[in-house]
Amino acid sequence: MTKPDLETPAGDEIENALQVLAGRRIAVLTGAGVSTDSGIPDYRGAGAPVRTPMTAQQFLASADARRRYWVGSHLGWQAFAAARPNDGHAALADLERSGVVTGVITQNVDGLHLRAGSSRVVELHGTMRRVFCLHCGQVFDRRDLAERVERDNPWITVPENVELGPDGDVLPATSDGFIVPTCTVCDGMLKPDVVFFGEFVPREKFAEAEQLVRTSEALIVAGSSLVVNSGVRLVERARRRKLPVVIVNRGATRSDPKATVKIDDGTSRVLRVFADALPSRR
Repeated sequence: MTKPDLETPAGDEIENALQVLAGRRIAVLTGAGVSTDSGIPDYRGAGAPVRTPMTAQQFLASADARRRYWVGSHLGWQAFAAARPNDGHAALADLERSGVVTGVITQNVDGLHLRAGSSRVVELHGTMRRVFCLHCGQVFDRRDLAERVERDNPWITVPENVELGPDGDVLPATSDGFIVPTCTVCDGMLKPDVVFFGEFVPREKFAEAEQLVRTSEALIVAGSSLVVNSGVRLVERARRRKLPVVIVNRGATRSDPKATVKIDDGTSRVLRVFADALPSRR
């Protein structure tokens, strides 16, 4: 195991984590904090904007709500799609290639783990890459839909300083006159392939995440405050199997008292230390 430079306030905790994780095959659960270094803000970190995200019930019940959502979602998509994987994403891809990480379970919808080179990624809350029809089930690529939105609404422009949210949404100044995209097959209602507030993680998706934890020998939680119950449940699954749990997050999480090691530091730096220091399992 390569000895890393640990001359930082969290150096002792990082060293403890390396000792705990060495020689183990590791599942990783990531949250919004992993993507902050890519310019996508956290929901709950220090300085996070106050947000009132649209619920699934509001989206389904109100044509005006859907219009507001699609304007904001389209504006945010432009900036969201321009984000690039950071060194934390790259470190996890390196750890998977070395046989240390068995896969990544992410609460993020940004697709940055896949773009960084991770191959086994369980997207618990869906992805902004796809849109589907609630009536006939037809699936559309978000890039194609974005072209259609701009063709139908030529007035829409992307401000230079879009205030981007963790789900790729922004608060539009107005939605007046916006033509909401509909299914080109049946003219049905379209919805991004993401889990809205007020919705549950699909059962089969959570089962896939559970299986990843079940077949691993340790769990790293990176960049999540574990406020969402699905994340807490996965930590509990690991604890029941007596797996070591290492949490890397700036600020407190709901599962800190249950962690084997808690590292209060940035995820990009710590994950890169792990990638450089943990011995290959290949």
